[in-house]
Formats: sequence, C-alpha cells, structure tokens
Amino acid sequence: MFTSKQRVHGLLRMVLLGNLLFFLSCENKFEPVKPGLDVLIQESINLIEGRKIGIITNHTALSSNGEHIVDVLIKKVPNIHITALFAPEHGIRGDRTGGEFIETYIDSLTGITVFSLYQRNRKPTSEMLDSLDLLLFDIMDIGTRFYTYMSTMALAMEAAAEHGIPFIVLDRPNPISGEIIEGPILQPEHKSFVGMFPIPIRHGLTAGELALMINGEGWLANGIHADLTVVPMKNWQRMQWFDQTGLPWIKTSPNMPTLDAAILYPGMGLLEGVNISEGRGTSTPFNLIGAPWIEPDIVKSKLSAFQTYGIQLESREFTPVSIANAAPSPEYEDQLCKGFYLHIENRNVFRSVSFSLNLLSTLYQLYKNELTFNSYFDRLLGDSNIKQQIMDGIPVRNIIASWSGDLAKYKMARKNYLLY
Repeated sequence: MFTSKQRVHGLLRMVLLGNLLFFLSCENKFEPVKPGLDVLIQESINLIEGRKIGIITNHTALSSNGEHIVDVLIKKVPNIHITALFAPEHGIRGDRTGGEFIETYIDSLTGITVFSLYQRNRKPTSEMLDSLDLLLFDIMDIGTRFYTYMSTMALAMEAAAEHGIPFIVLDRPNPISGEIIEGPILQPEHKSFVGMFPIPIRHGLTAGELALMINGEGWLANGIHADLTVVPMKNWQRMQWFDQTGLPWIKTSPNMPTLDAAILYPGMGLLEGVNISEGRGTSTPFNLIGAPWIEPDIVKSKLSAFQTYGIQLESREFTPVSIANAAPSPEYEDQLCKGFYLHIENRNVFRSVSFSLNLLSTLYQLYKNELTFNSYFDRLLGDSNIKQQIMDGIPVRNIIASWSGDLAKYKMARKNYLLY
C-alpha cells in the first residue's frame, strides 16, 4: 500500500519528469527526420538492386518529400522487380474497416498483385513467396501492442525465415515517443493477433527495434531467426513526438485521425473490451468516450487530480453514427451517449493506460450493474487478473505497482535492441 505522502511524492516526480522532458523537447532544435525509406535510397540501395521483392506496406510508407515507397523504388532503383505487395489490416490504402477481411487483387495504379495479410491466413504462404528474393517492410506503427501492424510484421518475418528469404525493415518514428513504457507484460495465454509477444501495451520501440527484439529474443515460431536487416532513420531521438519530426501526420488507420488519438489509444483502446463507446462513429475517436448510463459530473467528482494528471475532462454528449469504412456498426449506434472529451494538456506526464484503468475502476464503483466486461478485455490487456482486481476494488495504483518487476526485466532486455 502507498501512503498519501508517497502518492504526493510520486505525483511530484512525475510532474518534474514531464516538465523536464517538455523543457528538453522545446530547447532541442530537432533536425528533420529521414525515415528508413530515405536512408535506403540515399545510402543502402545495394540491398535491393536487381532483386525480386515483395513489399509489406500501406498508405503510410511515404518518403520525407511525400512520395509512396512503390513510386520511389520504381523511380530510383535500377533493375528492381516489385513482384508483389502485401497489405495489413485496413488494406494497402488504409481505407478498409478494422476486422474486415480483404481478398487478393490487382492494384489498379501499378498492376502489381496485392496479397492481403488480413484474412483467415495472416501469414504469407509459400505460393506468395515463391517468386521473391526479398521481403521489405515499411508501415507506420503507433507504438501500441494491440495495433496489429506489428503482428503482421512478425508473421511475415517468420514466413521469410522459414523460406530463407532476407527481411528488411525500413524504420519509422514511434509517434508517441520512445521513452514512455506502460502497461502489463502480455501473459502467454493471451497471445493473439492483437498481442503476440511479452511486451507492455506501450512498448517504447520503433518498428525496427521491435523487429530486432523479436528476432533476438527468439520469439518467432520454434525459435527460428530471420535474416533481418533494419535500415534506421536519421535524426530521430527517443523523446521526440511525431509533430517534432518534420514529417506530415498520416491517418494510420480509419480511426486514427490525429497524433492526440494515437497518444490516447493505449488506454482508450482498452474500452473495446467493455460496453463504453471510445468515440468510433464520431469525427474524434479516442478523444470522445461515453455511454448512455454515465453521469459525467459525478464521474469527474470521483476522479482525483492524481488519476487525471496531464489531461482535462470536458463533459460532452455525443451520438455515434455509422461511418462507412471506419465505423459501420459503432457501439451505441444512434444512441445519445454522455461522457467526456479528453484534452491532453501535458503529454509528457499523461499515462493513457493508467488513466483508463482509473476511469474503469471509478465507473465500476458507480455503475457496477451497468458496466460489463467482454472476453476481449483480457486479451487487450494481456493479463487475466486485472478485471477481477478492478471488480474487487483493489486500488489501481497497487495494480500498476504489481507490474514493476516484469517491466524492469523488459526494460533491461529492451536496451539490447535500441537504435536511437
């Protein structure tokens, strides 16, 4: 148990750290970041010249001057043969609904075959790989374990290793910074496509660093290791947020319209495991949360400053509606929801997972007959115990403290794979 004095000291430490990070980020004159795609073309073109390659990618794979990877490679690399494209969840153009299966098709702009890696078989098959010399991965991630692009990367790495094909990751920024780590480590029994490896919800890695860790820790099937190369970025620093990179924000999926949504997502994404709207079916998903049975002012009165530090809750009413290719059947469709608009005031100290669990704990205390958990909640959290701990009234600070040993081990292992 923590005393009131310890909680105050903890809050002060968090405030001081957040202010220090804010000061450093303001003082630093960051150089524009060059993504791995730029570095590949400018310095490592020999890795792909004359090769028959497959590219696992989507609409986010742009150079620093806004050109898509396919256009860049065709224009800049002699004797390249782009034999296949592989699409993750949401499709090659990022406009398909989450969870929607996508079949193989021919891309109308390039004439290249697009194989979907978001169908019943989410791992490249022998038939898909037979004509390839190399697999190239370039997709923007958002630094959250249950965002599925990294699962697609891992399964493609595994397939490449099994078929003796080299695998190259073109690295991109972790948009929610590479310093903050939060949430429980995934327990093995909850391994799924929304969480494949023993990492926390907010893992603090880039895609390239995570690929190195997956490979180095032997997390691929049967301990197989990929012939992996990571082409790192230039000028990215771990404390950087995406809006400090000089790169334009790209909606990474239909419900990820802004950087703020990405910062909120590690915690607000957990609301998919309960009967609360996380704002799908509105123009501001993850900033808006609520349900018909919530009384916002009562909830706010129960949440302390410690539980909401770095964020402001504005009471709001909203009605989720069906939005094609984004939220065709949102929670509480066409029903008036009462809840909050979440304003991020200090992103350096705000902890989305912690806030989400404090919110759920408060809601359960107030509305235990209304709030329900579904089976997806444990899978998203990656921990079987937390739901029961919330229902038993265990303070969230104690729940979070129980992860500290596992997180310390993760941080030690993670150091071996940091590129920046």
